[in-house]
Amino acid sequence: MRKINCIKYGESQQGMDYVPYPGELGARIYKEISQKFWQEWLSYQVMFINENRLSPIKPKDRKRIEQAMQKFFFDGGVEPLEGYTPES
Repeated sequence: MRKINCIKYGESQQGMDYVPYPGELGARIYKEISQKFWQEWLSYQVMFINENRLSPIKPKDRKRIEQAMQKFFFDGGVEPLEGYTPES
């Protein structure tokens, strides 16, 4: 089990076993994001894709998802999902 210093949860967090995304962004995520924080992204990503009616196979939509991923991990959090109301 690989341990990393996660930018959200601090030292000695379980790192991922593989680079989860291609390119520089994926390499940075692999080094700085714990498995736990990655799972949070995956949950958010499903909502983000659904609420914005995106298709990951379309290059334009993939770029928007990548920008959301960058913002989620490194640039101050998430943008509110239009039309999404959390359950109370």
